[in-house]
Amino acid sequence: MTAAAPAEHEALRGAERYLLGLELFGMRFGLDRMRRLLTVLGTPQERFGSIHVVGSNGKSSTARMIAALLGAHGRRAGSYLSPHLVSFNERVRVEGHDVTPLRFAAAVQAARHAAAKVDRTLAAGDRVTQFEALTAAAFFELAEARVDVAVVEAGLGGRWDATNVIPSAVQVLTNVGLEHTRWLGPTIADIAAEKLDVVRPGGTLVIGPGLHPDAREVAERVAAGRGARIVVAAAAPPPGLRLRAAGTFQRTNFALACAGAEAFLATAGSSAPPSPAVGNTPTLDPAAIARAAASTLVPGRFETVGEHPLTILDGAHNPAGFVALAASLREVLGGRRLVAVLSILDDKDAAAMLGELLPLCAEAIATANANPRTLPPATLRSLAAQLAPAAGGPALRVEPDPRRALARARELAGPGGVALATGSLYLLADLKRPAAAGPGSTL
Repeated sequence: MTAAAPAEHEALRGAERYLLGLELFGMRFGLDRMRRLLTVLGTPQERFGSIHVVGSNGKSSTARMIAALLGAHGRRAGSYLSPHLVSFNERVRVEGHDVTPLRFAAAVQAARHAAAKVDRTLAAGDRVTQFEALTAAAFFELAEARVDVAVVEAGLGGRWDATNVIPSAVQVLTNVGLEHTRWLGPTIADIAAEKLDVVRPGGTLVIGPGLHPDAREVAERVAAGRGARIVVAAAAPPPGLRLRAAGTFQRTNFALACAGAEAFLATAGSSAPPSPAVGNTPTLDPAAIARAAASTLVPGRFETVGEHPLTILDGAHNPAGFVALAASLREVLGGRRLVAVLSILDDKDAAAMLGELLPLCAEAIATANANPRTLPPATLRSLAAQLAPAAGGPALRVEPDPRRALARARELAGPGGVALATGSLYLLADLKRPAAAGPGSTL
């Protein structure tokens, strides 16, 4: 260990202690605090171009892929992602790498000082939230790093999300499913409207060809009202392209990322040769696409972490995510025995999620994670038992400790089988975090 390492470690721990302390105050929607915070910091979000990524699933993967594509085309690209798996600094990336702990800690310190000033101007009982402080720190660091463009993933929804202060040239909608209905509304159209509030006047909105018809209708209405153009991505990337990111769903995400990157380059200007089919709109360089595809790994998304048995971590956490996960599993199982470890939050449609996955499983284990909103493993087992005749899957064992649950799944799968941990990114965080590390964020 170098002499600088302990200081770097302690700086990061200090920044994380501050951020975790803000978690006590929960989520508070609205953009006024965020705007004040960024004003105190010198409006860093205006010092780089930006792309805003919203949607129900695939945001982090798509954002990473867009940043990689822009980097492969000569742009200094950064990204802001959420949530993290082990450490907060994973959320801020520059040129394909997490920012260093020292730089992240310095950015959080700047945001902390700004937040203290903002808090003094707010009404009693109001204060800057964890996600606002973190987002402000991210924008501050991306500006300090002199990125040309930042790909920014929305946290929740869009309209009142703290990220909805960037003057993005391009907005990317991955998909829309029924999620967070308590905050975003009860229907696909309601949720789409919340997410699509990020569309800027005169902007470019990129959507996928498989977007739900109700969401597509909202997208067309919002774009027309704001003078924005809509670009529909291809259903798949170029034939024969090899992606480092595993899972069939990642091919859809990469095609969407290609459309997002191309839309940004068209907006910002590019030295790429024009495409004969679309006039002066720049096309992406095939060699650059191949480099981006080969270099982009997405932790926690159909991620292989062991062999014999094949051991996969996947952050699917809603029914649509489980549909995509099941499709990817069918491609790799080939008759092998699958044993799944499951942990699901109490605001998710656990019944629908179990219905997608259990028919593929030889056995399954219910476990917990550090988030207090996790369904108790016994409750998950009871739900699975109620679904068993329809789901056609196994009864769930219970092992509350995530690490022991995955170890047991590997034993039950056997050397030639497949062990899977899924249902919540918080479960994956618990499995990836060093055993001696403190708690992670639950927001």
